[in-house]
Amino acid sequence: MLKTWEQLEGMQPIVLKMMKNSLLKNRLAHAYLLEGMRGTGKKDTALLLAKTYLCEAPADGYKPCESCANCRRITSGNHPDVHMIEPDGLSIKKQQIKELQEEFTKKGVESARKVYIIVDADKMSVSASNSLLKFLEEPNSQTLAFLLTDQPQKILPTIQSRCQMLTFKPLPPKAMADVLAGKGVDRKDALLLAQMTNNVDEALRLNVDEWFAQAQKIVLKLYEVLKKNPLEAMVSLQGDWHQHFKEKEQIDRGLDLLLLIFKDLLYIQLGKPEQAVYQKEFERLKQFALKEPGRLITEQITAILDAKRKLQANMNPQLLMEQLVLKLQEGSSVV
Repeated sequence: MLKTWEQLEGMQPIVLKMMKNSLLKNRLAHAYLLEGMRGTGKKDTALLLAKTYLCEAPADGYKPCESCANCRRITSGNHPDVHMIEPDGLSIKKQQIKELQEEFTKKGVESARKVYIIVDADKMSVSASNSLLKFLEEPNSQTLAFLLTDQPQKILPTIQSRCQMLTFKPLPPKAMADVLAGKGVDRKDALLLAQMTNNVDEALRLNVDEWFAQAQKIVLKLYEVLKKNPLEAMVSLQGDWHQHFKEKEQIDRGLDLLLLIFKDLLYIQLGKPEQAVYQKEFERLKQFALKEPGRLITEQITAILDAKRKLQANMNPQLLMEQLVLKLQEGSSVV
């Protein structure tokens, strides 16, 4: 969990600026719809704002103090006036919303203020959505609601119209890498992971995933044999690549890893080595970058992007990769 205002502001500056202004002017809406990709900080932001709302002495009028009883209890996940609803199985059911409504008819345990957070609000059943709608139509002035979703189009328009929408943007790769480094990931690995996913939890899983570690080695090996001769590249393709990248999603991830190699070559040529993500292989890639025309690297990047599109169009993966390897070798210098 990202705990501080500063951490989240670095990830979602626009959202936090809007909320800061609302808090300072005492103009909070009664309900917010937090929408954006998974891993962009929606849940952490909702909990942070719940802290500010219930904090006994917010710093500067908008930052939770983190030390009062309310802040500590929210951090530990056991504040009696902060209610979190998550899908029960595949959906959020009417009974869950009904229980929430019953809870909110009671007087607050710690104060008159209450907060509820609905995670994956798009997974509410029709009956649950209708029950929540009635709840939203008659808001208590002391109640603050956060609905979280990565699929806002599945939220009833009538619910959307009763919430203020806050859009969470995908994290910039540098911010993502900073978050991962702060969680103990090696900085060089964090730079690569930040290019692979915008979801912090997924990045942390990939960081310890043996399949992903092996995938990086196979992709680097394929790139190096591409520099030699067509036969060796095809042997590598038939052996290592096809045995490791079997599912469509895995192949797409392999293509992403390959794409990043060529992007690194281009960054090195453009004098922007700090933007390269294969930092552990930097010296090897630097040697290759010095021998390839920039125009050719651009064409190779285009070929990989085209292969990704063909993959999504369900082209035969084996034929797709054979065509790509031949295309990547065209005009490439032999080392």
